[in-house]
Amino acid sequence: MALTGLDIFKLLPKKNCKECEQPTCLAFAMALANAKTALDKCPYVSEAAKEALGGASAPPIKLVKVGTLGSEREMGDEVVLFRHDKAFYHPTLLAVEISDTLSGAELEAKVKKVNELAFERVGQSVSIDMMAVRNDSGNADAFAAAVKAVADVTCFATVLITEDVVAMEKALAIIGSQKPLIHAATEANWEKMVELAKKYEAPLVVKGNGLDSTADLVEKVAASYKELVIDLGTRQLSQSLAEITQTRRLAIKKKFRPFGYPVIAFATSESPRDQVIEAAAYITKYASVVVLKADEKSQLLPLTALKMNIFSDPQKPSQVEPKVNAIGAVTPDSPVYVTTNFALTYYTVEGEVSASKVPSYILACPTDGTSVLTAWAAGKFNGDKITEFIKACGIEETVKHRNIVIPGHVAVIKGALEEKSGWKVLVGPAEASGINAFAKANFA
Repeated sequence: MALTGLDIFKLLPKKNCKECEQPTCLAFAMALANAKTALDKCPYVSEAAKEALGGASAPPIKLVKVGTLGSEREMGDEVVLFRHDKAFYHPTLLAVEISDTLSGAELEAKVKKVNELAFERVGQSVSIDMMAVRNDSGNADAFAAAVKAVADVTCFATVLITEDVVAMEKALAIIGSQKPLIHAATEANWEKMVELAKKYEAPLVVKGNGLDSTADLVEKVAASYKELVIDLGTRQLSQSLAEITQTRRLAIKKKFRPFGYPVIAFATSESPRDQVIEAAAYITKYASVVVLKADEKSQLLPLTALKMNIFSDPQKPSQVEPKVNAIGAVTPDSPVYVTTNFALTYYTVEGEVSASKVPSYILACPTDGTSVLTAWAAGKFNGDKITEFIKACGIEETVKHRNIVIPGHVAVIKGALEEKSGWKVLVGPAEASGINAFAKANFA
């Protein structure tokens, strides 16, 4: 049973020192009970209290790490059901599956292709997270050979998928030091799989068959090893989503420890398009790892974009650094555009300016990551603020002219900006899609 705020308060030093960033010890206790803070924020809590409160202060879903060094990924450590309550912290890991029935040049080409699944989106470098090697052959040596081929060249963490203990042992002898995700401990093999997981200090997937059997098996395994990931064993999408949602709800709301671990899901459709749809559903509904066979950039890019949206902090707008950005082979005579530093707005404008083929400067004005109209309504994107940024960012020393293009939606600020800055203001198109034609008409 989880401790209440009052239970926790009784064990605190009651200094009301505010060093924990809470106004009182009671407020800290309430925040701790609701997983809104961490016990180590209190510098005066006793060792006895730490021991008593350890379980209460632990996140309802355990943090589990897979991989090493540059390939290390984290999963779990989530504390809410809905992202607007706080935020989701660890984006779903995408693992592309590779069968051990491939060999030679075919396997080499597949691994090379998966290694190249990296993208650039809104100024960020994103990629898949893991390779999953599956023992489809049923042969331990073939599995070990495929794992070695992947291990020799992969830049990602690895999932090893086999319930054959001998095959897993041979694979771990090759890649165990890289802390792969071991899949899976079942009712039939869990004791031996736990021994392997302990030996290599690698995270272990516990695979059941529905909610009840998985909870029972997790309790057995967790008694001797706790670096676990849950596989509910269900592969039908609607049922799997319902069960994963139930594990999250029980872990968060009821502090039900057997479900207090990250969850792995598998996209099993034959069509790559349908696999992407399945994976998208799992990303939005609490899966910490999704394994799929789709391996084209056009298939994986939408999933990485979805991850970026779901796992952003809804209380902190996505923004770019406020500065002067040069697009193309600019010169001192290149035109100057101004927009806000809201990431979606800025990169939309940048894309259109780049597509116009007219080298230009874009001023990303600091607006706390809000869009043009929102920033204007809040008084963050007006003549005074833009002038202040023009003077501070160095654009006056960069270009010879004094012409600046503002978004058409805020044409109303033209007079004030000209008066304050001394620059001539051109009113640009209301929508970024009009920049191409505007640039060619005015600057080409």
